[in-house]
Amino acid sequence: MKKLLLMAVMLAAAIFILAACGSKSDSGSNAGNSGSVEETGTAAAAKITIKAKRYEFDQPEYTIKKGEPTELTLVSEDGVHGVEIPDLDVKLDSGKPKVVTINDAGTYEFHCDVPCGTGHAKMVAKIVVQ
Repeated sequence: MKKLLLMAVMLAAAIFILAACGSKSDSGSNAGNSGSVEETGTAAAAKITIKAKRYEFDQPEYTIKKGEPTELTLVSEDGVHGVEIPDLDVKLDSGKPKVVTINDAGTYEFHCDVPCGTGHAKMVAKIVVQ
C-alpha cells in the first residue's frame, strides 16, 4: 500500500513538473493604470513578439518608442506562459496580441505570470521605452 501511495505522489509530481506552465484563466486588463499605458484597438505601427519557453524569454530586452502604438504578442514555444508588466498593469496571454501605447519613457521589467516549475523565477525580461 505504501508503494502504491509513493508511486502516486511521484506521478503527480512528475506531471506537475512536465506540465511546465499550467493553464491560465485571467486574461488581464488595463483597468486602474496610472495613465502611462493606453490600450487601443487600432492597427499597431510597431509589432513586438515575445517568445517564451521553459524558464526564459528569447531576448533580455525589447525596445519600443514612447507614445507609439505597439502590438505586443506572446508566443509560447512550450507549455503555457503569460506575461505581466506590473508597472504598466499589462498582461498578455499566448496568442492574444494586445496593442498598447506607453507614454512614459523608462525600463519596465516583466515576468512570466504562470507558475512553470523550478526555473519560473528566472523568467524575467525588460521593455525599454525610448
